[in-house]
Amino acid sequence: MGRFTLRKILYLYCISSIVFILWLLNYHMSIRENDDWEERIATLNQRLAKKQTQLDESRQLIINYEEKLHKCRMLKPYPKHFNSSLPTIYLITPTYDRIEQRAELTRLYYTLLHVPNIHWILVEDSDRKTDKVRRFLANCQIPYTHLNVATPEQLKLKSSDPNWLKPRGVLQRNAGLTWIRSSLDPQTNRGVVYFADDDNTYSVELFEEMRSTKKVSVWPVGMVGGLRYESPICDRNLVTGWEVYFKPDRPFPIDMAGFAVNLQLFFDHPSAWFSNNVQRGYQESTILKLLDVTMADLEPRAEKCTKILVWHTRTEKYKIKNEAKLKLKRGKGTNPNIEI
Repeated sequence: MGRFTLRKILYLYCISSIVFILWLLNYHMSIRENDDWEERIATLNQRLAKKQTQLDESRQLIINYEEKLHKCRMLKPYPKHFNSSLPTIYLITPTYDRIEQRAELTRLYYTLLHVPNIHWILVEDSDRKTDKVRRFLANCQIPYTHLNVATPEQLKLKSSDPNWLKPRGVLQRNAGLTWIRSSLDPQTNRGVVYFADDDNTYSVELFEEMRSTKKVSVWPVGMVGGLRYESPICDRNLVTGWEVYFKPDRPFPIDMAGFAVNLQLFFDHPSAWFSNNVQRGYQESTILKLLDVTMADLEPRAEKCTKILVWHTRTEKYKIKNEAKLKLKRGKGTNPNIEI
């Protein structure tokens, strides 16, 4: 019985020794495998970092090529819209990012599409040209120039401010004028400058009315100033007064949409700029005074200012009130990647 017990013990000892040796071998193998995995992970991380660098470089190349393509599109000829016998209308439009922006620009674009010899100068209130406006312009079939300049925060309207509290579009209109003065030749370029906000509604007829402007042409504007319309008062072919309610004693109590200026005047008066430091309602008067315009210089259009061809419409501020509710209800809102 004792020998049998001793034999058992020897067997157990041998088995335990074998198990222990196998465990040691396995342990060392696992350590080696861990070292191998660490090396593999380090190698993979290096490759990943290299691929990320290549991806960043590729993205930058794409951005650079898109910028070049965008410039090429801005310079491409539009023979079907150009008539060398007609003066060109240079339309300066300030715009800013908002949910209604693309809808406003689309509406304006489809009006301009019917106007020959027009050059659209679209100026973003932004420190960079946004992809949204860049994509919009890429499909436009009229000549355009895409610019940007940001309004300082202290000069911007807050969401709770009335729209008349601070002047808007000042720096953007000046950027458009800078482009005109630096890019056009007054000896060879004939044309008219018009400041067209992106939220107004324009008749195609209006642009043919302004095209022959000798100095400054004027016309009525509908739905503005708290009246059905505001208008110059005409006696034959002269402007003798103004049909307005707000500060009728201003030098030129006219809306920005109610006049166009011959291109040459901006070359003759290089110090004529818009300013943020003017009273409410005096932007138009300020620029016209700087252009040395008098009442006698004004040219009534639109059937001697009896026909409304532009309306000071404003799209209702759209409230996205149900996005949060939809997200709570089904776990997500509408697709943010779909551009509106």
